[in-house]
Amino acid sequence: MPFNSIEFAIFLPIIFFLYWFVTPRSLSLQNGLLLVGSYVFYGWWDYRFLALIIISSGVDYGVGIGLSKTENKTQRKLLLYCSLLMNLSLLGFFKYYNFFVESFTHAFTLFGNTMDIHRLQIILPVGISFYTFQTLSYTLDVYKRKITPTHDIISFFAFVSFFPQLVAGPIERAKHLLPQFSQKRTFEYHNGVDGLRQILWGLFKKVILADNCALLVDQVFENYTEMGGSTLVIGAVFFAFQIYGDFSGYSDIAIGTARLFGFNLMQNFNSPYFSRNLAEFWRRWHISLNTWFRDYIYIPLGGSKTGNFRTIFNVLTVFLISGLWHGANWTFLVWGLLNALLFLPLIFTQKNKQYLKSIAPHQLFPSWKEALQMGITFGLVVLGWIFFRSPSVKDALRYINGIFDGSIFEFPYLLITVLGKVKPLLILIFWLIEWLGRDQSYALKNIEKVTNRNIRWLIYLIIIGILFLYKGIAQEFIYFQF
Repeated sequence: MPFNSIEFAIFLPIIFFLYWFVTPRSLSLQNGLLLVGSYVFYGWWDYRFLALIIISSGVDYGVGIGLSKTENKTQRKLLLYCSLLMNLSLLGFFKYYNFFVESFTHAFTLFGNTMDIHRLQIILPVGISFYTFQTLSYTLDVYKRKITPTHDIISFFAFVSFFPQLVAGPIERAKHLLPQFSQKRTFEYHNGVDGLRQILWGLFKKVILADNCALLVDQVFENYTEMGGSTLVIGAVFFAFQIYGDFSGYSDIAIGTARLFGFNLMQNFNSPYFSRNLAEFWRRWHISLNTWFRDYIYIPLGGSKTGNFRTIFNVLTVFLISGLWHGANWTFLVWGLLNALLFLPLIFTQKNKQYLKSIAPHQLFPSWKEALQMGITFGLVVLGWIFFRSPSVKDALRYINGIFDGSIFEFPYLLITVLGKVKPLLILIFWLIEWLGRDQSYALKNIEKVTNRNIRWLIYLIIIGILFLYKGIAQEFIYFQF
């Protein structure tokens, strides 16, 4: 049930009404309602895959209880391995089986051998990477004694399947989200308004920015061999806009929806395209996933405190796993490798933690140096996005080669025929609002500072009008495939 669908527009008010007006005095009934609602929300895509969430939830709930009952190191490790094996096996089969089969048979073909291993017609369950990592964080934290396992099975199952962030994050940690299911929740008007405002901004990102940019992006990437270098640059830049509007828009809707029910989810994006180097970008992009990799892979491997060789190995490992997490294709592995190679110099020059605060605080414009740094960083990110968007590594390399074949200085013929449909003025206004709200948890939050209620409502009505008048052709959320 996509957030930008009529079904969700009907589903959300129903669950909201039942939650606050039918079950307001019973925490267990509220959690039960969220659990049932979350299963309906997820089962709307394909009810058969509900079994995977139930199995994953049941195993990790049982492992948590088991870990609380034993201090034997061997038994605790066996319980942990049980959780890891079950979760990663399900993820590996549904997401990577065909990829590894194809890679394995292709490797044998290179040596003159042939193998006949058939692909399976496997449907990738929506959001499996997200809820798998969420349940794994619970088991790992219980194993490390960072949290106490819950005995409330309804709360735990609702935590795993919480519908606002179930299929595309943020990937919540158990120590942050799970206790909220055990706390009495009361409706607060300010939180409700703030949640609706963030939902509105998320829909604007998705419907106006991402879906409109998709018109140009699809045309360029599907016909890149016929395009000049300048057009290819525009296509890559607009994909950067598209994926940001799509994914951060989803996160905004998820966080805003959760607030309607009295829950606080972690911030998942923090103005990433206003970063001054690649390290800052990765602190601001998909924060929930990147901190997950940091805490459960990078730091346990030794981080950057075990010598240069081990640091290189750790960084490569994290970025390659991140690439593989995003999809079963060599393009994602190359994307991860490229980002690792660009990230390593920042670690060795100790510039990876140089920019911890937002750019140009309390200033309307950045300095020339900051503007140049943003431009270079954005260019490097866009280069990586070409691999991310291309169907194969060969296509990505040919796309990049097309940019630098001498036609980059030619006038892009698509500028007139397609950009008019993309509403460039609206995109410019969007990025202006993002810039002005770069110090906030989401850009539209600044509107609450407008003291005149009529002006605030006028702004809301203008945004709603734009959503109806200038919406693009509805596109599936990009990160549903991950």
